Amino acid sequence: MKTIGKLTGIIALIAIFSVQVLATNYNVDKSKSTVKWNGKKVTGEHYGTINLKSGTLEVADKMIKSGTFKMDMTSIVCVDITSESTNQKLVGHLKSDDFFSVEKHPVSTLVLKKVKSKSGKVHTFSGDLTIKGITHPVTFDAEVALQDETLQAKGKIEVDRTLYDIRYGSGKFFDSLGDNMIHDTFTLDFDVVASGSSGMANIK
Repeated sequence: MKTIGKLTGIIALIAIFSVQVLATNYNVDKSKSTVKWNGKKVTGEHYGTINLKSGTLEVADKMIKSGTFKMDMTSIVCVDITSESTNQKLVGHLKSDDFFSVEKHPVSTLVLKKVKSKSGKVHTFSGDLTIKGITHPVTFDAEVALQDETLQAKGKIEVDRTLYDIRYGSGKFFDSLGDNMIHDTFTLDFDVVASGSSGMANIK
């Protein structure tokens, strides 16, 4: 009887532990999520949006453990230029081989591999960003909130475009650009909302 009691206790502990570490997948709600890009040059800046094609986050023990996001590069738009012809000219250039080579590489991917709690709701994420088929590591901070079955993450990723063979207008590779020089770093501001089925406590 004692042996049976011990076995029952061990099984109960295993069951409790399994519930605590059980991972839950959260799927990104594309209608509620946004990715905003911003690129700067000597004479000003341009900005717009890119749609998410898909996204999932794995959560366990009240922490994001991993995730994968795919950005639809064909959806790039510019929102700061009001002239339709000038706007389309810029977007066409961004989609060309001078920049993102969208016809050849219609999807860019971010794979999250490591997450650390920084302070309060802020977490530090590390992973791999693939643009134009080229992959490099990225690290960034994001504010994360998990409320019932909804997860929201807000943050900004700084990207050195030259690492992804985007050299157009870069002072690293071309001399005497003057006012035509474009900064090598652009940013991706994201506000991601995802939903899943979870009985875990809220992330405070």
